[in-house]
Amino acid sequence: MEKLCQKGCRAVWSDIDALEAGKSLPETAQLSAPEVDAVIDELKAVMSVYEGTCAAN
Repeated sequence: MEKLCQKGCRAVWSDIDALEAGKSLPETAQLSAPEVDAVIDELKAVMSVYEGTCAAN
């Protein structure tokens, strides 16, 4: 989670989209499908404060 979030707002939204499309990221390559789903849920919860947009990141 920390490595994903350190990429910045736009990158995290892009990673969420990629994970939801079934793509693997280096940070999630070793995770099972349920674990990836949990990561997606947690990322969405963290990013909910941005309401789908990013400030000048």
